[in-house]
Amino acid sequence: MTVADIRLFGDPVLRTRAAEVTDFGPELHRLVDDMLETMDRHHGAGLAAPQIGVGARVFTYDCGGQRGHIVNPVWTAVGTATQTGPEGCLSIPGVQADTTRAAEVTVTGVDRNGDPVTLQVDEIMARCVQHETDHLDGVLFLARLAPDVRKAAMRVVRASAWFTEGLTSTDDPGAYPTTWVQGDADTTADAPATSDATL
Repeated sequence: MTVADIRLFGDPVLRTRAAEVTDFGPELHRLVDDMLETMDRHHGAGLAAPQIGVGARVFTYDCGGQRGHIVNPVWTAVGTATQTGPEGCLSIPGVQADTTRAAEVTVTGVDRNGDPVTLQVDEIMARCVQHETDHLDGVLFLARLAPDVRKAAMRVVRASAWFTEGLTSTDDPGAYPTTWVQGDADTTADAPATSDATL
């Protein structure tokens, strides 16, 4: 298994829709193993293949008491309830903000062997499914923020060391200080989120 660098905001792979997986051979098995290892090393709750530069519809997860991976995921909301809570992203180091998501979802897909997977999840795992599937569609969590919060988050991104240095990948996304973004009232105090919120 290999720990991969994390691609950062600005890398085109993060804005590109990932391709459906059709080959369930050894290359996919290695990818899933590498993603799990990389997710663990960086204390992520989830990781999508584009975050390590691979344009395939695969994500891994380790949150809400569940661990695994899903290939070619498709999710649907269960009911209309929403949840708003802290969210961050390994590909946007140091930025966290309250993000609204569906409270409960059903996700279907397959595993690395092509066997069907169906999960009905809520809380952090529902947030993870939605965040990681967004990655596979080329959408970052910044797009899910309220407009004033998104503007504030972008100010934080533009002022961050990795962005001003022009980095498009890092081997240590946790090295950057976290800013908890609240609209026009950004703070650099300890974020109320735990590592579970970093996807």
